[in-house]
Amino acid sequence: MLAQRTLKSLTKAVGVGLHSGQRVELTLRPAPPDTGIVFRRVDLPKPVDIVVSAVAVTDTRMASTISSGNAKVFTVEHLMSACAGLGIDNLYIDITAEEVPILDGSAASFVFLLQSAGIALQEVPKKFVRVIKPVEVREGEGASTKWARLSPYEGYKLSFEIDFDHPAVDSTGQRVEFDMGSDSYIRDIARARTFGFTKDVEMMRANGLALGGGLDNAIVMDDYKVLNTEGLRYNDEFVKHKILDAMGDLYLLGKPLLAAYSAFRSGHAMNNLLLRELLAHPEAYDIVSFTDDKTAPKGLAQLAPAW
Repeated sequence: MLAQRTLKSLTKAVGVGLHSGQRVELTLRPAPPDTGIVFRRVDLPKPVDIVVSAVAVTDTRMASTISSGNAKVFTVEHLMSACAGLGIDNLYIDITAEEVPILDGSAASFVFLLQSAGIALQEVPKKFVRVIKPVEVREGEGASTKWARLSPYEGYKLSFEIDFDHPAVDSTGQRVEFDMGSDSYIRDIARARTFGFTKDVEMMRANGLALGGGLDNAIVMDDYKVLNTEGLRYNDEFVKHKILDAMGDLYLLGKPLLAAYSAFRSGHAMNNLLLRELLAHPEAYDIVSFTDDKTAPKGLAQLAPAW
């Protein structure tokens, strides 16, 4: 049986929010089978649970935000991406502020946290959302076109193409395809950092955003070049970070996908629209498990190796 996964023990991290600049503590704890991933705002007078789902997403400006009532948690995508990359099904995430810490701007620190706690197999089948008919969302025309699509595929792969019209970005890889069956999330995707432009920072900070951002947790560019002295971690780090984000956004569905995701100039908003479009067409997907993990698509049954 291809089993659900949680943590063997709890693990903690402390950091600052990218946009809020607030100090925040995270405690990642094991959860029972079929719990899903649950964020818990433990700083509120009465703690509030926010269960991950596509319809819990309430804001997609600059990051993915999930809410329950008046409680929210934003910038969840990097932690969710790490959970997707390691196949974590059930997890409680206690958080002491409204934004997940940015740490180094990638998913690598979250992967390390999850693996340091150990991954436990649970005696319950892992449930996948299997796409059986294509769904697509699209916006704009001509140079402003952007789109995202889910297609049937016996496994999980993602392809993404970017178009930023910036010399530092244009000189790197513009398109990446990542397949869970043949590639390594930890090696190929997890270390790709978020990025931004100095010309946008003033505007963002005037709007209360990017207050915790800097060269230690993002790739920062002026009009011509990357300002980080150490340069890029991958020669196509920009588009790989878009894959990282997409994996996190799509895992907000609440279950792993069996599908091929492809996108051009997509982002958090379009990724969530794509999930809602899928859920609006029940004939386009079903829920499947694998009683024999040898019959599961390659790459989904094996536990990722420790660092």
